[in-house]
Amino acid sequence: MGIELALTLVVLAGAIYLFVTEKLPVDVVALLVLCCLLMLRIVSVPDALSGFSSPATVTVAAMFVLSAAIERSGALLGIAELLARVKWRWLFALLMMLLVATISAFVNNTAAVAVFLPLVIRATSARGWGPSRFLIPLSYAAQFGGVCTLVGTSTNLLVDSLARQSGWGGFTIFEFAPLGLIFASVGVLYMMIARPLLLPDLGVPGQATHDPVGRCVAELLVTPESRLAGRRWSQLSVEGTDPRAVLLEVFRTGEALPGPANVSLEPGDRLLLAGNWADIEALRQRQRLRYDPVSSDLDGHPSTERLRAQVMVTPGSFLVDKTLRDVRFGHLYRCRVHGLHRRHPAMRAPLDRIPLAVGDVLVVDATADAIDTLGRDRGLMVLGAHPQPRVDWPRAIGAIGVLVAVMIAASLGLLPIVGAALIGCAAVVALRCITPAEAYAAIDWRVVVLLAGLLPLGLAIDNTGGADWVAARTIEWVGPYGPLFTLAAVYGLTAILTEIMSNNAAAVLVVPIAIAAAEGLGIDARPLLVAVAFAASTSFATPVGYQTNTMVYSAGGYRFTDFAKIGVPLNLLFWGMAVVLIPRFFPF
Repeated sequence: MGIELALTLVVLAGAIYLFVTEKLPVDVVALLVLCCLLMLRIVSVPDALSGFSSPATVTVAAMFVLSAAIERSGALLGIAELLARVKWRWLFALLMMLLVATISAFVNNTAAVAVFLPLVIRATSARGWGPSRFLIPLSYAAQFGGVCTLVGTSTNLLVDSLARQSGWGGFTIFEFAPLGLIFASVGVLYMMIARPLLLPDLGVPGQATHDPVGRCVAELLVTPESRLAGRRWSQLSVEGTDPRAVLLEVFRTGEALPGPANVSLEPGDRLLLAGNWADIEALRQRQRLRYDPVSSDLDGHPSTERLRAQVMVTPGSFLVDKTLRDVRFGHLYRCRVHGLHRRHPAMRAPLDRIPLAVGDVLVVDATADAIDTLGRDRGLMVLGAHPQPRVDWPRAIGAIGVLVAVMIAASLGLLPIVGAALIGCAAVVALRCITPAEAYAAIDWRVVVLLAGLLPLGLAIDNTGGADWVAARTIEWVGPYGPLFTLAAVYGLTAILTEIMSNNAAAVLVVPIAIAAAEGLGIDARPLLVAVAFAASTSFATPVGYQTNTMVYSAGGYRFTDFAKIGVPLNLLFWGMAVVLIPRFFPF
C-alpha cells in the first residue's frame, strides 16, 4: 500500500466518522475533505475544483431552479387541493403516493414533500384522521418516484457523472424508468398493506401556530359548483365527513333561516361558521365554498401576491362600535375580511353587521401594500401576515411547459441534460415564472457544495488505487460466488451506508469500488452502478437516512423505531428485487 493510498484511506475514514456522527454539517465535511486532499497533494488543483464544474453538480443546481418555478407557481398546490377532496382513507393514501411518486420523478422530491406535507396534515386533521398514518408513506413515495428517472434525485445524476468520468458511459434520462416503475409499484402496494398495520395512529395534532389563536367566525358563500348546493348541513355528519366547524346561521337574501342545520342549501346562501381557522379553511376547499367576494375591484392584478393577515382593533380606534359595512372597510383599506376572532364570541349576525370591539382580530386578505396601510393606522395592529398559497395558472403552465421541453430535449438526445436544464433555467426566468432572486434562493447550496466537495474524493480513491484495493478484498470474499452475489453485496453496502450518512456520500464511496469490482470480475459495471443508484436513493429504515424522512419525522410525531418497523422490511424487499431484476434490465 503506497503512502498516497494510505493517506486517502485516512481521509476517507475521517469523512465517514464525521458523516455518521453528524458533528459537522455534511457540506462542511465535504469542504474539509477537499481541503485535506489538496494539502496532502493527493489531487491537483484542477481535479479538486472539478466538482464545481461537474455536469452532475450543475444539473442538480438547475433542477432546483426548475422545481422552484413549478412550486412557486402553485401548480403542485392545485394538485394537492384536488387530493384533499378524497374522503376515503385508503383511496387518499393511494392517490397521495401515486401523485407524489409521479411528481418526484421530474421535480425535486424534497420540494414535492415540502408542498404536500402541510396539505396532507391539514386534510387528514380536518377529517379526524391521524396524519402519522400518512406522512411516512408520503416520504417513501417521493423516494419511489425518484428512482424512475435520471433527474429524480441528485444521487442518480451523481452516479451518472462518476460513471462517465470512469469511461463506462452514462445513462439516458428514462433508462431507469422500466425498473423504477416496478420498484415504485411494489413499494406503493407494500405501503397500502403495511400502513394500517405498522404505522402508529398518534391522533390529530394541534393547529398551525401562524393562524389566529382560538375560535374564529367566518362567512362562506355557497356557489353553484359547491358540493353543499341542494344538500343539508346535517348530512355531513351522517356521511362521516364531520367538518369540525360549527354552523351558526344560514343567511338567505339577508335573513337568517330557522333550523340552519336542516335547511336545504341553495347557491347564494351564506353560512356563518365558527371553529379553528385551519378547520374552516379545510371545509372551504373540500366543499368548494367561497369567501365573500365583496367587490371585484379589490382583486388587483392576478400576478400580485396576496397575504393573509391578522389585524387587531386597538383602544381608541374609530372602528369601535362600528360595523365593517358602516365604514366600508374593504374599500377603505383595499382588503377583504374573511373572519373575525373575539375572546368571548356571541356572534349570530353577518360579519359586516357585527359591531367591532377593542381586541377583535380581523382575518384579512390583502396585498402587501394594503397590509402596510393597515399597519400605519393607529387604531389597528397587524399581528402577523403570511402569503396565501394559490395557483398562478399562467406561471404554472409556463413552468410545466419548460420542464416538459427540458425532459423531451434530453430524452431525445437533442441536448445533454445539463445543457437542457440550463436553458430551462433561463427560460423560466425570462417567462417570469420565477425571479432571478428567487432562482438563486431556490438552489440548495449545501447539496451543491456537498457534491462538489465529494467528487474529488471519488477521484482520489480511484487514482490512488484505493478502489482497486477495496475491490480486490471484496472479490476475494464474494467473487467466487459470481456477479450476482457481488451485485447483492454492492447494493447491501450502499443501503447500509445510506442509512447512517448522506446518500450522496454513500454513492461517492461505493461507485469506485463497484467499478473496480466489475473490472476485476470482467463484467459490465452498469448493473452495479444501477444498484448503487437505487440503494442510495431509497432509504427507509431511519429518519436521518434521507431528507424527506427527516422532514416528516417531527411533523408526524414519530419515534425512531417507527421508521425501522416499516422501513427495514421494505429495504429487504427492495434488496431482493434488485438482485433478481437489475440483471434482467442491465445484463452483466
